[in-house]
Amino acid sequence: MTARRFRALGLISGTSMDGIDAAIIDTDGSRVFGFHGALTHPYPDAVRTELLAVARDPAKAELPLAELEAAVTKANAEAVNALLAASGIALHTIDVVGMHGQTILHRPERRFTRQLGQGDVLSRMLGRDVVAGFRLADVAAGGQGAPFAPLYHAALAADLGRPLAVLNLGGVGNVTYLGTDLITAFDTGPASAMIDDWVGKHLGLAYDADGATAAKGNVNDAALAKLMDNPYFAAPAPKSLDRNDFPITPVEGLGVEDGAATLTCFTAKSVAASLPHLPGAPTRWLVTGGGRLNSTMMRMLREELGVPVDPVEAVGWRGDSLEAECFGFLAVRSLLGQPLSVPTTTGVPQPMTGGVLFRAKDAA
Repeated sequence: MTARRFRALGLISGTSMDGIDAAIIDTDGSRVFGFHGALTHPYPDAVRTELLAVARDPAKAELPLAELEAAVTKANAEAVNALLAASGIALHTIDVVGMHGQTILHRPERRFTRQLGQGDVLSRMLGRDVVAGFRLADVAAGGQGAPFAPLYHAALAADLGRPLAVLNLGGVGNVTYLGTDLITAFDTGPASAMIDDWVGKHLGLAYDADGATAAKGNVNDAALAKLMDNPYFAAPAPKSLDRNDFPITPVEGLGVEDGAATLTCFTAKSVAASLPHLPGAPTRWLVTGGGRLNSTMMRMLREELGVPVDPVEAVGWRGDSLEAECFGFLAVRSLLGQPLSVPTTTGVPQPMTGGVLFRAKDAA
């Protein structure tokens, strides 16, 4: 019997908090059969500013935040409508929407993670089934709650050579190792978040486009050594990070360009530090997330890893929408009662189902 295929729309805003990525795929929860529209819908400036402020204040991140959560939910609905309009796909053809929400605090050691976004409200606004709360069951069971893309990476890479590493460089970096019959995943360290903060503070930029600022600077070895002097890198996998787990203080006092260069090199060094924790040495790295567009970061990665390091577009994937696609894929797996995470990806004790389903008929 052929498995049912679903048309799923996935939504996520990453740790950079610049907007909501939205994408549509066709999938049966095991393989991907078609890619459709994708876009990024920016947050209003005031919403992004407030989200960044909340994420930097753990005490505030545990408060109710009703108005901010409503604004995040509204932005998700706007992202859906914008995507449907741009792609010419009718809303009624979408079987399920997977809304990750906006992470503002991630503390798996406390069995706590928080993503803003109201699945019930979004379901009511769209009139479609919505799956949200993807990480909650994993964290409650003692898992790290991250990374959550490995099963999607494995589905995409079903026909590619192994061993392969898929590296996501968003605000935080995470790696998926795909062996012949093994998946391992964990967060590697900061990716773009610290660089974004640095150029935002000193230049008023949202990010270092193409690594241009870093390319003009020199890496400060003393500051880099301080950044790398963190017990996280020696800790065994699985392990995960919050956006703000690494202090930026080692680069304070450096010039803007040298600071950007040092933080960019820090990302590359932290990825290389993941190698001892992988089951084997990958023969190729595929890079997704905004970091793949930073030529300075990609050059440093190639220097550190010593094997081919390519953007995921080299194998026909969509790097700008892969994370959003992932949560459409996981929404289908949630509907089918299939695991979203496994012990070697998050450290959860057993393969863990998850997600909270909000049915359109119940939200009406």
